[in-house]
Amino acid sequence: MSKPRTPKVKSLQLQDFRSYERLTLDIGEAMVVAISGDNGAGKTNILEALSLLSPGRGLRRADPTDLPRVSGPGSFAISIDADCEAGSFKLGTGISSPANPRRIYRINREPSSSAHSFANYLRIVWLTPAMDGLFTGSGGDRRRFLDRLVLAVDSEHGARVSVLEKALRSRNRLLEERAPDTRWLDSIEQEIAETAIAVTLARAETIERLRHIKIVDKHEEAPFPWADIQLVGELDEIVKTHLAIDAEEQYRRLLRESRRRDAAAGRTLIGPQSTDLKVIHGPKGIDARRCSTGEQKALLVGLVLAHANLVRAAAETAPIILLDEVMAHFDPAKRRALFNILEQLGCQVWVTGADPASFHDVAGHRVFVNVTPGKAEIITGI
Repeated sequence: MSKPRTPKVKSLQLQDFRSYERLTLDIGEAMVVAISGDNGAGKTNILEALSLLSPGRGLRRADPTDLPRVSGPGSFAISIDADCEAGSFKLGTGISSPANPRRIYRINREPSSSAHSFANYLRIVWLTPAMDGLFTGSGGDRRRFLDRLVLAVDSEHGARVSVLEKALRSRNRLLEERAPDTRWLDSIEQEIAETAIAVTLARAETIERLRHIKIVDKHEEAPFPWADIQLVGELDEIVKTHLAIDAEEQYRRLLRESRRRDAAAGRTLIGPQSTDLKVIHGPKGIDARRCSTGEQKALLVGLVLAHANLVRAAAETAPIILLDEVMAHFDPAKRRALFNILEQLGCQVWVTGADPASFHDVAGHRVFVNVTPGKAEIITGI
């Protein structure tokens, strides 16, 4: 296997994005960008801008119309200058006017059809406070997390999920009719079966590969415990025991047989849309839902670090890692362990925290950024 590429953002430019009227951060060759500032100053906005240079809606899953600066013209622009072993490149996205809130994308100043093309240049993974309730929250939250894991490895996964969701909505609308056209139902269910199996297989492959990624030692004293992860769902069980073509046919039959039940429920009950992600605390052998808050946070960090390592191996690209307000949850020993692991991964890391002292143990080539409302400046030390 060839050595993974290591993209590095060298400069970030924002215009009328969130709390920033205009911002330029020249990072240079830094591998760690440590961002500090008061709560609400705009630290997360910087990470969100970077996250929008990947497929999807970014780390806040915000609507594009919510991204322009409140007192601005209704447009916004995000761009980076970056490089890797293959050379330098420039990526950008934004909205050109409030009258046309459709996002535009540019690669080396040339138009691109979507953010999927950005995956040819860099991959991005992140951990935010909103993910803290992942193990105790809804199945929908875990599916979105799961699909984000897959998307960072397989940039086409998001398109497949979108096709599936559209087809499921069409089937649900047909089932609402008193006498739905069975030929249309057959056709839609065929499309659903084909796409659903592709989605399920992509999830299963990513989870299987993730289970075998070693990022921490598998012992009880490890700072970030390893996780045993499983997909739970009726279709997931079918895919485990059948060839893809047979699984597709069986699922198509299930859809046909469950039309009356799904019509009564107002939704399709069996399929990738009902899959759940079960996470077990490896050293303790207990469901993550039963772990303490601190254990859940450490388990989640370990899972995200393992995922970053998987992206590095599968996409042959070291991902850019965004960590929002992670340090506040850990004691100094865990902070040192985290920074050591990040240095070993060889990825560029952008990390935020309210307390500058939490960055004392940052290793490697780093820069420190101080954020105040509407401004962010490079500082010489902490």
